[in-house]
Amino acid sequence: MSSSAPAPSAPEGHGPVTGPAAMRAVNRSALLGALFLMATSAIGPGFITQTANFTVQLGAAFAFAIVISIVVDIAVQLNVWRIIGVSGLKAHELGNRVLPGLGWFIAALVATGGLVFNIGNTAGGGLGLNAMLGLDATWGGIITAVIAVGVFVSKRAGVALDRIVVVLGVVMILVTGYVAFVSRPPVGEALRNVVLPEDVSFLVITTLIGGTVGGYITYAGAHRIVDAGITGVDSVKQISRSSVVSIVLTGVMRFLLFLAILGVVAGGAQLTGENLAAQAFQSAAGEVGLRLFGIILWAASISSVIGAAYTSVSFLTTTRTRPRTRNLLTIAFIVVSATVFALLGQAPSTLLIVAGAVNGLILPLGFAVLLWVAWRRQDLLGGYAYPKWLALLGTVIWLLTIYLGYQSLSGIAALWS
Repeated sequence: MSSSAPAPSAPEGHGPVTGPAAMRAVNRSALLGALFLMATSAIGPGFITQTANFTVQLGAAFAFAIVISIVVDIAVQLNVWRIIGVSGLKAHELGNRVLPGLGWFIAALVATGGLVFNIGNTAGGGLGLNAMLGLDATWGGIITAVIAVGVFVSKRAGVALDRIVVVLGVVMILVTGYVAFVSRPPVGEALRNVVLPEDVSFLVITTLIGGTVGGYITYAGAHRIVDAGITGVDSVKQISRSSVVSIVLTGVMRFLLFLAILGVVAGGAQLTGENLAAQAFQSAAGEVGLRLFGIILWAASISSVIGAAYTSVSFLTTTRTRPRTRNLLTIAFIVVSATVFALLGQAPSTLLIVAGAVNGLILPLGFAVLLWVAWRRQDLLGGYAYPKWLALLGTVIWLLTIYLGYQSLSGIAALWS
């Protein structure tokens, strides 16, 4: 009898693991990558634009909307990550188990919306490099796509993915934090508005929620943990903790960006036009501020290119798909997005409106499937007794996602008016 046992299999993209300590380290790396993947997927060009516009519109009162949206986002993520993580099945696979064909319908919605938005993300990367280095925006978008492809060309694509999203996330937070510091925002006023808001906009709150956990974004980290093999009842605590941290990271980035712009607005600067964030950064730190804005916009865009491509393809494959096949499909997804962008120079506005509406339908439909599994399909959770309080909280939030979906349909109606 041999005294040596085979090493346990490692999560996708990692080398062989030689013991429990090494496995824990690999799991920590994958969980860190998953939570940053979700956070950086949410922090895209649209996230920056939304935050700038709402800060100018609401001033310090925007702090209240940010905090409320974070609370709701946490409730969504806790349910999505736990149900997918415990089952070990991706959202569309669970959908097909609940009702044959439903999962593939959701997958088609995700892939359609993800492809169109990735054209916009590629364009954002081009604009970021233009602001940072003065590079032509079209070439900047192509370079952004090439770098994103490089992540999935690697033989250890899983490790590369985990590491680059962490680096990009840290860079965005540090750079935004610096600008927030030099703009000298009225922090006390912002904190007071968290508790006693001067203005409350339900529309702004729901828009923030849709932009943070709407569409494919809410599934990005959850699907990553499934690919990394961090699943089952034994991983519940790790999964739940990571789902909350991912939203907190997104909230920190939004709050720092809000403070950076609030400092400029409170200082008397008049921000007008389309690119309010760029104006605010330039006003706060001069030419350096504009370059720093380019760094943030580029980091936000390339991380969203990676996140949208990875998550969209994760809906077109299953847990049985070979990692190499999944990587090749992801590369093709990025190449198609970049090619359309290079030919058009931008994402067509009509398609973006349609994709936005499609995105608004993904969360209520997909979330309904997951909640059905939590309430009625314990067999898909390996016999795990899903917490009733969490399922009830998720159901209440699901009603809000229906409203978000209804609101998104107005974009389609606008095309025919």
